[in-house]
Amino acid sequence: MRVFITGASGYIGKAVVAALLRHGHEVEALARTDGSAAVVRALGAVPVHGGLSALDVLTAAAGRADAVIHLAQADGAEADLAAATAMQDGVGTGTYVHTGGTWVHGSTDGVADEDAPWNPPAVVAWRQAVEEAVLARASTGRPVVLRPGLLYGGENRLIDAFFTAPGVEAGAIPHIGDGANHWSLVHVDDLAELYVAALGARAGSVYLGVGGVDPTAHEVATAISRGAGLEGKTVSLSLDEARRRMGPIADAFALDQRFTPARARAELGWVPRHTDPLAVFARGD
Repeated sequence: MRVFITGASGYIGKAVVAALLRHGHEVEALARTDGSAAVVRALGAVPVHGGLSALDVLTAAAGRADAVIHLAQADGAEADLAAATAMQDGVGTGTYVHTGGTWVHGSTDGVADEDAPWNPPAVVAWRQAVEEAVLARASTGRPVVLRPGLLYGGENRLIDAFFTAPGVEAGAIPHIGDGANHWSLVHVDDLAELYVAALGARAGSVYLGVGGVDPTAHEVATAISRGAGLEGKTVSLSLDEARRRMGPIADAFALDQRFTPARARAELGWVPRHTDPLAVFARGD
């Protein structure tokens, strides 16, 4: 299968391209800069020069593909929907896999699944309109939405941004409040396999990309502290202080989320292999 992918030179994208090639797919990848093109080429994919605003480029590349995976982060709802529409137009009845995230569900009451209500923090509230528009084309196309949890493994810039926020006290790893809120984690390599599996999903399908292990933020901070040689030392930040230090994304890190990957397991045969994130953090990975 020929797959066109955006965001291939990013954290998730590199893992997804590697997984696609490992499963025998051919990959073309959007590359906004010469540097991104070099990364894409080194991964084994064919670069397609252009950015998410180059809608004609997106439509043409999607038209050459059997499936599209959209990973790149657009600048808000309007830009993301325009890019998604261009690629859905191009791929036609081929699979179009759109990336959302579990944060859109807000805090959960116990363990939740894909049918959990939407209650997003402001930083991701714009995603709902885009996902609804993407899925509305299920009668004429083959849209699929993946909502990854909080990622770990490898060079994770998002979770690093929390733990290395400017001004964090030296010698301790932070958490918000008492850290009793749960984080629904997924290893980047497991998520990459889910993207590959989603190429065969039914039109209109939605899947949570989570590993099924939801430690508390305090447990994560403690494990990272040990991995950093800080003997498990942590420090509590108030939500207001976290907002001052890292902006509105702090509200997302303060969510209490627990999710099950049961639907992806049942419908796609996807089984996460990495099931001990705390051990990974404690090793300093």
